[in-house]
Amino acid sequence: MYQKYKNVETVKPGGLELKDRLVGVQRVTKVTKGGRAFGFSAIVVVGDENGVVGHGLGKSKEVATAIAKAIEDAKKNLVRIPLNKGTLPHEQKGKYGGARVYIKPASHGTGVIAGGAVRAVLEAVGVQDVLSKSQGSSNPHNVVKATFDALLQLRSADTVAKQRGVSLEKVFKG
Repeated sequence: MYQKYKNVETVKPGGLELKDRLVGVQRVTKVTKGGRAFGFSAIVVVGDENGVVGHGLGKSKEVATAIAKAIEDAKKNLVRIPLNKGTLPHEQKGKYGGARVYIKPASHGTGVIAGGAVRAVLEAVGVQDVLSKSQGSSNPHNVVKATFDALLQLRSADTVAKQRGVSLEKVFKG
C-alpha cells in the first residue's frame, strides 16, 4: 500500500494499545428491481498516539459491522510517523485525488489546529501541536489519504543525516 514512499516503517499491531477514531459513516444506496438496498461504509483511523497510525475502510449492511471491518482493515495498514517533541519535524503538503492538506509544526501549547478528518488522523498519531489547512475536496476518504500522504513524506533529522551521509550537527548547521 505504501510502496511509493521511501523509509516507511510498517508496524504489526501486536502489543500496541490502539485507539480507534471514526472519521465518517456513509449510507450507500443501490437501486435494484425490488427497491432500494441500503448499505454503509465507514472510514476509521487507529493509532497508539505515539507515532503509529493506520486507516481503514469497511463496508456492510449494518453500521456496527462496517465499523468493525474498518478497524480490522486499519490494523493491517499501520505505519510509524516521525514525531519531534509532540509536533512534526517539518512542514509538508499532501495530496490525494482532489484533496490537498498542508501540515505545519507549531510551538508547544498551540494544540491541534485542524478540522474533521485531518484532526482525527493527527490526534491518532499523537501530535499535540500542529497547524493544518485542508483545501480542495472535503471528501473524508480523500482527506484522510491526503493527510497520510503528507505524514508519510515526513523525515526525522536522523533519517536526513543518514541519507546524506553527514553528521546530525551538519544537517542543522550546514
